[in-house]
Amino acid sequence: MSTARAPRAPGWLPLLGHTIPLLSQRTRFTSSLHRYGDIVEVHIGSQPGYVLTDKALVHEVLVADAGNYERGRVFDKLRPFMGNGLVTSTGRQHRRQRRLMQPAFHRREIAGYVTSMSKAATEMVDSWRAGEARPIDDDMHVVAGTVVAKALFSESLDTPALREFLRCNRILVAHSTVRAMSPAVIGALPLPVNRRFDRAVEHVRRAVREVVTERRAHPDEHSDLLSMLLAARDEDTAEGMTDDEVHDEMITLFVAGVETASRALAWAFHEIGRRPDVESRLLAEVDEVLKGGPAGLEDVPRLTYTRQVVNEVLRFYGPWLLMRRPTTDVELGGVRLAAGTELIVSPHALHHDPRSFPDPDRFDPDRWLPERAAEVPRHAYIPFAAGVHQCIGSAFALTEITVVIATVLSRVRLEPVPGKPVRELVTNVPVPSQLPMTVVPRTPGEA
Repeated sequence: MSTARAPRAPGWLPLLGHTIPLLSQRTRFTSSLHRYGDIVEVHIGSQPGYVLTDKALVHEVLVADAGNYERGRVFDKLRPFMGNGLVTSTGRQHRRQRRLMQPAFHRREIAGYVTSMSKAATEMVDSWRAGEARPIDDDMHVVAGTVVAKALFSESLDTPALREFLRCNRILVAHSTVRAMSPAVIGALPLPVNRRFDRAVEHVRRAVREVVTERRAHPDEHSDLLSMLLAARDEDTAEGMTDDEVHDEMITLFVAGVETASRALAWAFHEIGRRPDVESRLLAEVDEVLKGGPAGLEDVPRLTYTRQVVNEVLRFYGPWLLMRRPTTDVELGGVRLAAGTELIVSPHALHHDPRSFPDPDRFDPDRWLPERAAEVPRHAYIPFAAGVHQCIGSAFALTEITVVIATVLSRVRLEPVPGKPVRELVTNVPVPSQLPMTVVPRTPGEA
C-alpha cells in the first residue's frame, strides 16, 4: 500500500535524512513541526517516519487504537541492553508483565515508601554545609537512586555498589537515545563512547543478575519490589516470572525510576531558585503543612502548590520522543500508513504547543490551579506517556518528587550561583549542563 503524502520537515539531506536536526536541535526541531501539519514526514537516515503533532492523533495511537501499534525503532535499539522489560516489551508479553507487576505499585505499597523518601532527603540535607555550593543535579541523582534502590532492592546494594550503579545509569541515559537514533554501524564502531556504553551495560546487567540470583536463594529475607516480583503469580496460569524476566524488569525500573525523579527534582530546584514568587509560596505551604519536619504520607495531599510546581516541571521539561509502529495498514488523520511505518510522538512538543498551553515557554505553576487545569485540552499532557504503556511507576514518581522537594525546603533554601549559567542538554530528556546552588539554612516561618 502506498503512503499518502504528508508534508516533509525542512532540513532533509540525502542519506542522512533529518538525522542532523534531530540530534543537533532536538526539542527545538520537534517543537516546530506543528507549523507544517498534524502529521509531518521526517527521515531517520534513509528510513522515513512521521511525527504526530496533534494531540488527538497521539491519543488515537497511544490509547484509543493502541492494539494496532507496537513499540518503534527507539525501543528496538534499547532492547539489547535494557532487556525486554516494560519499557521495551509489547503485545502479550507486555500485558502479562504489567499484570504481574501492578500490585507492587498499588497506592498502599507506595505509601510504605514515603518514610524512605523523606529519610533520604533528610540525610542528604544533613550532609550539606551552610554556604557551600552543591552540585544539585548530582545530589538529586543520588537521592533518587537511594530511594529507588531501597524500594527495589532493600539493602542489597551497599553505598559503593549504588554509586557505581548510578554512574553506569548516567552513561546509559546519556547515550541511549543517540545510539537508538543513529545508524547501526555507528554503534558498532570501536569509539571510546561506545566502549563506555557497552561496559556500563555489562556492569549493570551483571550486578542485577547477581542480586536476583542471591534473592532466589533467600526469598523470605526482604520486603521490597524485587521480592514481590519473585513471588508474583499469573492469575490465569499460576506461573511466575523467570529470572531473565525479573532481571529485565529490575533494570527497567531502576534506570527509568532514577532518571525521571532526578531530572524533575533538579529542574524543580532550578526553577524555584530563580523564581522568588514561586519560592515564597512554596516555603509558606511547606511551613504550614510540615511544621518544620520531614514530609509524611498524611502531608502529601495537602501540598497542593508543591504538586502544581511538580506538574509544571514535568510539562516544561517533558521527554523528547517515543515511537510506535502500526502492525497493520492504518489511516491516521487522513494519511494512509503502511504496517511497519515509524511514528514519532514528542511529549515535549505537545507540552509546548501554544494551541494547548498559552505562552508555553513560560514556567507557570498556576496553570495547574483546578480552574485553569480544567481548561487544558484532553490528551495534551502526557509526562508519563499514556494508555497501555503509561509508566507503571508514575504515582511513585509523583509522590517521591513531592516529598523530596517539601522535605528539602523545610530545612534550606537553594540559591543559584552567580556566573554559572545553566544550559539545557537533551538526551531523550532535558538535563541541566550543570546546576550549582548555594545552601542557605532556614527555619520555618522564614521567607
